[in-house]
Amino acid sequence: MINNHHIFKKLSISLCLLLASTIIYAETQTQAYKVSTVVENLKFPWSIAFLPNNDMLVTERGGSLRVIRDGKLLEQKISGLPDIYVEGPAGLFDIVLDPNFATNKKLYISYSGGTASNNFVQVISATLQNMSLQQSKVIFTGSSRNTPHHHGARMAFLPDGTLLITAGDGFNFREEAQALNSMLGKVLRINTDGTIPKDNPFVGQKNAKPEIYSYGHRNPQAILVSKTKKVWLHEHGPKGGDELNLIKSGLNYGWPAITYGVDYSGALISPFTEAKGMEQPITYWVPSMAPAGMTEYQGNIFPQWQGDLFVAALAGKSVRRLKLEDNKVVEQETMLAERKQRIRDIRTGPDGYIYILTDSPQGELLKLSPNL
Repeated sequence: MINNHHIFKKLSISLCLLLASTIIYAETQTQAYKVSTVVENLKFPWSIAFLPNNDMLVTERGGSLRVIRDGKLLEQKISGLPDIYVEGPAGLFDIVLDPNFATNKKLYISYSGGTASNNFVQVISATLQNMSLQQSKVIFTGSSRNTPHHHGARMAFLPDGTLLITAGDGFNFREEAQALNSMLGKVLRINTDGTIPKDNPFVGQKNAKPEIYSYGHRNPQAILVSKTKKVWLHEHGPKGGDELNLIKSGLNYGWPAITYGVDYSGALISPFTEAKGMEQPITYWVPSMAPAGMTEYQGNIFPQWQGDLFVAALAGKSVRRLKLEDNKVVEQETMLAERKQRIRDIRTGPDGYIYILTDSPQGELLKLSPNL
């Protein structure tokens, strides 16, 4: 009886110690960062860019370009935007600064142009002069479609100064993702004056668009060039099968011939998840989380996250942190899920903090900082 009492007492102490250590560990994890709101009242914000003077530019899908200065959203909007086709998910999309913005004041903006029956991804270059876009020029027009869905329209610069542009499959035109005579379902590469780089993989090939850099994509919602010059892209799958891909010139990423998802009705899109001559994703998500923006963390505020990818999730209402080793995802962490907000974009600021746009008619700009 005494022995049983001692055993029970020891077990109870061990259980308490285990519980206490678990609580301490959980608290340590939740204390790694804190979330603060920089500004509110953004209407479906889509993308963010950081200016050398510490201003921030934010696109709103409905067709406005906003300025955040000293932590406040200016009432005045930047003028000079082109005509934009706004319907459902179609509208004003991405904004990126020229690599030499500090001296030339040039930036690039993607949007849906045209009409309901004939719309396309377009990109302009322009110079920012005070609160106005000047010297605006259309440098890219994608293939036509008659739906407001799956534009893609994210952009990133390669180290050689050429511009990558993602283009979705238009939702109803998924077979065109495999067709080299269409720019739907592709990553495109252009020079900043709109001309075609001579070393694009399909230049000179009969019945192929020379702008194409890679193909077989569904709806690429983020693209970035890493510190080590790798091109990372993620894209929406159908019902399941969102993908993270490592993009290389001239390669076929499979959609819709191979996929880890099914149609929204539950019908089979393809019986294959792999095929010869088609690239496999680095990772994929089932069920879908609808990935949106993405950033590679290279700041010094969170040294433990150096080199990690952060992926915004719309349907997933969270942020995913991905740790990579040898081009493989070795760790995933779900962040901000308790906020239950659709996340549209995520960026590393020049100050080393992480900034997040929520997808809402009352959208917010959030900031992640260490919870010291």
